[in-house]
Amino acid sequence: MHIAVISDLHLGRRDAADHFGHEDSAFARFLRVLEGNFERIVLLGDIFETLTCKTPGHQATELAAARAAHPELVRRFSQPQYQYIHGNHDLVAGALFGAPEQLVLEADGVRMLFTHGHHHDWVIRRARWLSEAAVWTGAWLRRMRLRTMFRMFQALDARLMPALPDPSRCTFQQWAIARATDSAADIVITGHTHQGMRVEHGSRLFLNSGTCSEGQFSFLSLDTRAGQYALHTHW
Repeated sequence: MHIAVISDLHLGRRDAADHFGHEDSAFARFLRVLEGNFERIVLLGDIFETLTCKTPGHQATELAAARAAHPELVRRFSQPQYQYIHGNHDLVAGALFGAPEQLVLEADGVRMLFTHGHHHDWVIRRARWLSEAAVWTGAWLRRMRLRTMFRMFQALDARLMPALPDPSRCTFQQWAIARATDSAADIVITGHTHQGMRVEHGSRLFLNSGTCSEGQFSFLSLDTRAGQYALHTHW
């Protein structure tokens, strides 16, 4: 099986808080390249941004607005070739569209676990409201053009959610490998951290798809027949 993985687009309603950073027509060209080269494309969470609504607690309304703002991309995502797994910024898609929180696929004797990765964060596990309040506050800082304060929020978030290349020091990787072990998976594929990675853990492989927000391109290619698994930041 030949699979592409993208995550963390954070498609919003095209206001000042929307930090997708791509023209939809240009991103659609990228998607068409993936569609022409991969059997399946996994959307690994935080595809839409639903936590930046002007009034807290209206995630379903914000999801509808984000989808309406990006109709060409939404149409492509509705094709059978795509598999949508929700993250924490688009958690509401689980209830509204049945997007699961994880997916297990097997092909050519390889078992793969796909999960966004937000369950690693203790704040999300124990006080999700606090995490969501921080995203909401950050969105208003962007709307008010308070860029310096917004970057301070981003830096704090990065410190709370570190993803390190050293597997002995990275608790996110250790959590992901533990999930893979529980699922008897050979490969665990995550998003969430916005830091693309490919790290071997003995007989298991940890992959992170990075982010396609803020004008970036990042995706994973998985070829189970050839045994090739790679991170790409250009297309």
